Amino acid sequence: QALQLLREMADCRVQTNTITYNAVVSACEKGREWWHACSLLREMGDCCVQKDTITYSAAVIACEKTGEWRQALQLLQDMIFGSFSISSNLGALLSAGGP
Repeated sequence: QALQLLREMADCRVQTNTITYNAVVSACEKGREWWHACSLLREMGDCCVQKDTITYSAAVIACEKTGEWRQALQLLQDMIFGSFSISSNLGALLSAGGP
């Protein structure tokens, strides 16, 4: 439902921002839809919407919940390159059964 609402906002030309995307990425995390969460991160970059620690954290946790540790590791690497704090996400990566 959150993804549908985001699409409807775009169709109605309602401006989205970091908070809007964070809410949808968090909904994906709760629904264990890691692929949607990661897709939204890419979409944010395409739409020039600023990502933040909350965005990445929700996506990392979504990956952790489904055992997608490689994707979680990639997101953590992206966070490092983006100068975000990763300390809150290390536990999620370890829970995902990473290397």
